[in-house]
Amino acid sequence: MGAGFAGVECVRRLQHRLAPGEADLALVTPYSYQLYLPLLPQVAAGVLTPQSVAVSLRRSHKYRTRIIPGGAVGVDPGAKVCVIKKITGEIVDEHYDHIVLAPGSITRTFDIPGLVDNARGMKTLAEAAYIRDHVIAQLDLADASQDENERISRLQFVVVGGGYAGTETAACLQRLTSHAVRRYPRLDPGQIKWHLIDIAPKLMPELGDELGLSALEILRGRGIEVSLGVSIAEAGPEKVTFTDGRVLPCRTLIWTAGVAASPLVGTFEAPTVKGRLAVTPEMTVPGFEGAYALGDAAAVPDLTKGDDAICPPTAQHSIRQGRKLAENIVASLRDRPMQPYVHKDLGLVVDLGGRDAVSKPLGIQLRGMPAQAVARGYHWSALRTNVAKTRVMTNWLLNAVAGDDFVRTGFQSQKRATLREFEHTDMYLTPDQVREHTASLIVKG
Repeated sequence: MGAGFAGVECVRRLQHRLAPGEADLALVTPYSYQLYLPLLPQVAAGVLTPQSVAVSLRRSHKYRTRIIPGGAVGVDPGAKVCVIKKITGEIVDEHYDHIVLAPGSITRTFDIPGLVDNARGMKTLAEAAYIRDHVIAQLDLADASQDENERISRLQFVVVGGGYAGTETAACLQRLTSHAVRRYPRLDPGQIKWHLIDIAPKLMPELGDELGLSALEILRGRGIEVSLGVSIAEAGPEKVTFTDGRVLPCRTLIWTAGVAASPLVGTFEAPTVKGRLAVTPEMTVPGFEGAYALGDAAAVPDLTKGDDAICPPTAQHSIRQGRKLAENIVASLRDRPMQPYVHKDLGLVVDLGGRDAVSKPLGIQLRGMPAQAVARGYHWSALRTNVAKTRVMTNWLLNAVAGDDFVRTGFQSQKRATLREFEHTDMYLTPDQVREHTASLIVKG
């Protein structure tokens, strides 16, 4: 279940390790591509095209794995049935012997008035494309407006979340607008203002104080107003109220304040840790035969740290968990012992656009072009097909030579899309609904 880093890596390894007649493999995903999430801010900024970060599954999984186009909306581990809502809306049931739960995560929200209706996330390809259109549209509309107050509100942009996603999103989009405003002679560049806010006292604390401060200096040097210890109290369509009492005229609110496990976790009754499925170090779900979980939706113990630590929801861990779980499933099928997942974090990379970056590979602190080379080299090497690598490298080179473009693609509609609509969080069944559904199957059978 799921075509993120964890699910795709697991099924890729299973294809290689299992003989053609040894098992039937199926991958449930609403889209026939694996999304390379870390590069979404560059899609929003137009540095990369959307298809550059969408790696075709049919290109890499053809002939061996059956791709089921839909989303898992419920699991009954007792009956060993997964309930799937296909992209046509049809509900189908898939029986399984072994199930790998890798549904990933969704944008974490809080009970803040107006947040869900007026904020945009950075979790899906559609959101990145939508945000790009929206930001450029604000420049067009501000340029066309005769109302000074409207112009000011359209040129104020707020990003909530001082983690990697929020920081890179604010940095990349600020760079886009600063370049684009040169093509709008009626607009005052001084009126374009980007705000990055986070309730935490430090920006990207995982980087350490020194690199975190370097990133903060880069952002503020570009004119981005960074406010720490602050969050959103209320989000309206034309203004945002901060928890420190400030009211900002604003029509663009981008919410990247963390993630939560997919709602699929709640469709069957199993213990959780911080909202993620509790699993063993071998990534089995205790009490449910043939069930495994990994990635953002699972609380995989981090044995390198101990003290009940769990692995953070990063691509680095998800990829390696996928490989290890595939080996454990093969071991289970062949009556061999499973092995626990153990991996020490290799470091962090943060691409701030242009020549700006901070990285910490293997504990070595880097800034500027060396950090940029490490960040982009890591992302490029992690792409799974040569086609994707070629597209990304071509886009980077073209952007470096020709600069940004400011074309809107028309993805926006008259109706403002919401966080729930982008991530389809309202389609999942409750545990009782799953049991009723599978019970009706037994009766019909």
